[in-house]
Amino acid sequence: MTVGLFIPCYVDQFYPQVAIATLQVLEKLGVAVVYPANQTCCGQPMANSGFEPLTKGCNELFIKNFAAFDYIVCPSGSCTLHIKEHLHDEHNEATAIKIRKKVYELTEFMVDVLKVEKLEATFPYKVGMHQSCHGQRGLKIAQMSELVAAPFSKPGKLLQLVKGLELIELNRPDECCGFGGTFCVTEEAVSAKMGKDRVADHLHNGAEFITAADMSCLMHMEGILKRQKSTVQVKHIAEILNGV
Repeated sequence: MTVGLFIPCYVDQFYPQVAIATLQVLEKLGVAVVYPANQTCCGQPMANSGFEPLTKGCNELFIKNFAAFDYIVCPSGSCTLHIKEHLHDEHNEATAIKIRKKVYELTEFMVDVLKVEKLEATFPYKVGMHQSCHGQRGLKIAQMSELVAAPFSKPGKLLQLVKGLELIELNRPDECCGFGGTFCVTEEAVSAKMGKDRVADHLHNGAEFITAADMSCLMHMEGILKRQKSTVQVKHIAEILNGV
């Protein structure tokens, strides 16, 4: 099994430690990982802003970089969902379809493909888990609370394997943080208020760290925490699962 490591551009630029942790977690689990050095933005920001036709070059480059791998793994539910639902190539659509079927968000890959039941990781803190919208409602890595159905959470299942970690209960466990990609730019006031509400739920319930499978949501909440001069930190789930 060879995995192509797909790293979102904002992670590459602002949170490279998340990419490193993702690589290290997979390697600890015995996975052969390759990072295609020529990868760049998957095109999601353009598509989300209504300019999907402009993502043609991004699509072609993504296919060129990742077509040969058995699986493609990404530490971001939103970028993963974009590829799953929007990767097209008018000259190579068959390959695009194959790629859409083998791209995974990190926690769903660990649970569904690797069947991870044990981790050598320790994180002795109270942790609040944010269920990012793209992962939960798009990739279905966690159950939606408004459904009359059995609850589950793939990120939550993995966090339960981390020694010393106390996963706190939130009052509104799957509420949006308000980031929403370009939404936070076009609807700044609404986005900020949603983020403050999301952060307040974690603080009220005693979180020392806030984690998620999407660094974009954590980046949004991190900005709010810093403005509030809070001591609570954000940490991508890959870093916790890696024991750092």
